Amino acid sequence: MAKPRRRQAGEGGISEYMTKAGPRFLIKFTAQRADGTKRVVLKRGFKTRRDAAAALRAEVRKAEMGEWVEPSKQRLDAYLAEWIQGQRLSPATLASYRKNIRLHVDPYLGAQPVARLTGPSVDAWMRMLEESGRADGQGGLSARTVRYVFTILRSALGDAVKQGRLSVNPTDRSTPPSPSEARPPEMQAWTAAELGRFLRWAQARDADLAMGWRLLAATGMRRGEALALRWRDVDLDAGRLQVRRSLGVVKAKGAGEQLVEGSTKTGQARVVDIDADTVGSLRAYRAARGRLALDLVRDAALVLGNLEGTHRHPERYSRRFVEQVVQARRALGEDQLPRIRLHDLRHTHATLLLAAGEPVKVVSERLGHASATITLTVYQHVHPGMGRQAADRFAALLRG
Repeated sequence: MAKPRRRQAGEGGISEYMTKAGPRFLIKFTAQRADGTKRVVLKRGFKTRRDAAAALRAEVRKAEMGEWVEPSKQRLDAYLAEWIQGQRLSPATLASYRKNIRLHVDPYLGAQPVARLTGPSVDAWMRMLEESGRADGQGGLSARTVRYVFTILRSALGDAVKQGRLSVNPTDRSTPPSPSEARPPEMQAWTAAELGRFLRWAQARDADLAMGWRLLAATGMRRGEALALRWRDVDLDAGRLQVRRSLGVVKAKGAGEQLVEGSTKTGQARVVDIDADTVGSLRAYRAARGRLALDLVRDAALVLGNLEGTHRHPERYSRRFVEQVVQARRALGEDQLPRIRLHDLRHTHATLLLAAGEPVKVVSERLGHASATITLTVYQHVHPGMGRQAADRFAALLRG
């Protein structure tokens, strides 16, 4: 048997050593650090000389191309704490990232050096979250939540690659829940008759809250956008309003929570036309609030603020809606009014317009979607009967 060729200077070397499990091989090569100094690198644990030789060739090639990255000894939790400080995100998104890192990443992977993370270890972490990841100990996280936490880690480690702390992103070699597995809860929408039934009941019950429900249903605004709307954004004579900002809840461990105004979800303002009935309701609502206090109807005042003129809490506002739906179902009959969430008023707005034949682009602009493609994707299932209507229209065209 021929002896292995003696390696030349700069090619590195391979050595055999013994373990309890049998012989193993290590590789040794010289690489240059970012500061220009050189270090000798050892990597152990290869089961065969062939595996060691392949790994050595790859490492030497990276060293020659200037792509070799010195393994970082920094722990993942320390890196993530540093990483999050440099992110240009909205306060609400930053708070969400911090919370998910604290609850779902640090307890499982935080103690590991960044350089020791692997695709299989990331996969094992995600499976653990799915089985027993809830902070209250009551089971696992949904596929949607696991995928969200995974995207945070993926983004953080992607930046580590850009900064030269990692040579590859280990999440590229892992398998998170698929988009289909992480689908959001099925949306619900009222028919026009159901919406009208509820709004009439709500107006008789609590005109103040009813104005908010009508405004959301008539414009398709997101909850935070409606709660940040000010009278200077509303032109009742022209019958339109401008959506310029959004209200969010920022929660920080040990610091409670804050209500913070920021940009809209897409970062873009938009103009939304409003119907004559809603304009009339807004006029009556503003007059009623003005009789309570002039400060409630000044240009800078919040349209849907509380009677002290401050923001309503978004999450409590959603709960009030759910409570009113429950009460309305009791009063009107459960078969007359399906149970929906506050956000489903937005879905109801879009569904009714699309079903009535309104162009997708117009609906997309009213909703503030980044593109009409998003609208098509979200509402592709709207009213199954629409396909039949399209087929009948085509047949009518052929008949002349």
